[in-house]
Amino acid sequence: MKPKFLIFTLTVIALVWTFDVNSQSDEDVLKTIYTTSLTNGKSYDWLDHLSNEIGGRLSGSKNAELAVQYTKVELEKLGLDKVWLQPVMVPKWERGEKERAFFEVSGITNEVNICALGGSIATAKDGLSANVIEVQNFEELTTLGTEKIKGKIVFYNRPMQTDLITTFSAYGGCVNQRYAGAMEAAKFGAVGVIVRSMNLRQDDYPHTGSMSYGDLPVEQRIPSAAISTNDANVLSKALKQNKMLQFYFKQNCKQYDDVQSYNVIGEITGSEFPNEYMIVGGHLDSWDLGDGAHDDGAGVVQSMDVLRLLKESGLKPKRSIRVVLFMNEENGLRGGRKYAEVAKEKNEKHVFALESDAGGFTPRGFSFDCSDIMFSKIENWKPLFKPYLIHYFEKGGSGADIGPLKNDDIVLAGLRPDSQRYFDHHHAANDTFEHVNKRELELGAATMTALVFLMDKYGVNTIPQSAKIKD
Repeated sequence: MKPKFLIFTLTVIALVWTFDVNSQSDEDVLKTIYTTSLTNGKSYDWLDHLSNEIGGRLSGSKNAELAVQYTKVELEKLGLDKVWLQPVMVPKWERGEKERAFFEVSGITNEVNICALGGSIATAKDGLSANVIEVQNFEELTTLGTEKIKGKIVFYNRPMQTDLITTFSAYGGCVNQRYAGAMEAAKFGAVGVIVRSMNLRQDDYPHTGSMSYGDLPVEQRIPSAAISTNDANVLSKALKQNKMLQFYFKQNCKQYDDVQSYNVIGEITGSEFPNEYMIVGGHLDSWDLGDGAHDDGAGVVQSMDVLRLLKESGLKPKRSIRVVLFMNEENGLRGGRKYAEVAKEKNEKHVFALESDAGGFTPRGFSFDCSDIMFSKIENWKPLFKPYLIHYFEKGGSGADIGPLKNDDIVLAGLRPDSQRYFDHHHAANDTFEHVNKRELELGAATMTALVFLMDKYGVNTIPQSAKIKD
């Protein structure tokens, strides 16, 4: 076959394919997207590499740098119109040698599973030993006062509320003791803090996470660690029998100066409205105990696959669609803030942003941060998702990294997978690749792609009262 004739033939085929896709009903397009993701998905392979070849990706670490390089190369392979790195300064905190903790009861040493909270200072080289006082909240600290707290280790033991079906609400109800516990306890002269892990399951995994000293002077800061739920129960029981027991823990973490890292960005330029931007993303950094498969490797690879699935399905977006892999969500949110800052400086018009940061479990739907009128229009798309058992469309939050983009015009959304098992793994050593189900991950990628397609097709201000659904 002559080269010119071959080129002509391929061009005709491409035009016919584009025409066929664009003339399909919304129902058929979604079917194509889901079929492509489930039979020819890429997200699971990408996650395998992020998790098993690179591992935990704490901001400022070598692994975070490797993840930036890897995802940039993979996005370039997709043939996007643009791929680039956006510089951002991030904090650098290292855990150091594994932590150790124990207490003695009747001459028996009870080893305890703990881990330093992100941003905490270390104990002294020889560790810290002191009496323990158990509290449920900050109000108890105030009631007890300096007289009863000074010189002791404060043990925050408020569990996640088990009767809340939405586990993120349960998490929100107790996470302040992890984030601000050391800052509040130090005001009353405490010498250290131990916090019950944010976990609904009873197990031996301590769960790390960010903490803050606020504006507390450096000399007043105290070490802060998480304790596993099983050990929290054992410690609480032991304290009821002996309020004078001594608790020992040692941690070796260190905070360094900020270092430069990057957001990784890829773009398909819009065919009709190239200056209107829609973004989809997750955060590339993770905590260091596991490999960050659910938090948030899953969101990263699903977001990357959205752009690939659009291309594989023959769809040409009207608006420019970006995948943004944010750096430093876990302990600073620097990446999300930097992206919004640059967008504002360039006067870019962002009309829609979708984030995946709730694990790679079975998708149930979305939450939307938008006006009531806009939400009522979006709700008309629910019948399109019903065949895939995606039925949860609610007004509410979206995602931490896209939050800084919020204004009166943009629609923000968050993918909402089934959350019942999420906090079993959140920020713990068992947040690993083996706990991610391939099919669930690929269903999430397809679900995100479907929403992006509909948002792009109808626009945030021109969504009809009903999308095209085939009879």
